[in-house]
Amino acid sequence: MHRKQFLVGIGVCYLALHGHAYAAPPDTTGEPESEPQTKPHHTVTTEQLQRSVARRFPLRYPVPGVLNLDLQVPLLRLLPEQNRVSAEMAVDAAGPALQRSHQGTFEVSFALRYEASDRSIRAHQLRFRRLQFPTLQPGVVDMLNTYGPALAQQSLLEVVLHQLRPQDLALADVMGLQPGSITVTDAGFEIGFVPKSP
Repeated sequence: MHRKQFLVGIGVCYLALHGHAYAAPPDTTGEPESEPQTKPHHTVTTEQLQRSVARRFPLRYPVPGVLNLDLQVPLLRLLPEQNRVSAEMAVDAAGPALQRSHQGTFEVSFALRYEASDRSIRAHQLRFRRLQFPTLQPGVVDMLNTYGPALAQQSLLEVVLHQLRPQDLALADVMGLQPGSITVTDAGFEIGFVPKSP
């Protein structure tokens, strides 16, 4: 009983200081609960996600002997209904095969996964959506789109989108929990906590 009260006290202090929604440990006394408990989670906002992704850009992708594609900082759009994130970025194409520089857009979407080795949230399950250049001939655009999946892999696959700090996991660790599900919402994404494997 004392251990339960101690853990609840830690939880209350942590919530007061950090504002994360962690639940108190489950009640094993058999007494009825007066209020439903909030599921443990840690929230990452859209702004935090956007700042983390911006650190990797601009990025150059060369098509040897033909041209260079320069990707600018992506604009992220959350897709809660798909539990994915869309990234659209401006791209400049220039090089020996083109008479001048051309501006276009590049779009991919991806899911999120937790990597325990460095406490990071990473992009995975990338889907190439489109690569468009309004001022290029359609045949050239079709040729560039063959490079789309490789460009998506190089630009965002397994990119660290957010890294949890030790203090973000301290209370969960005390409560025997670890990061589990990742849910994309309208405001960012939520990392749910689940019991640690025995």
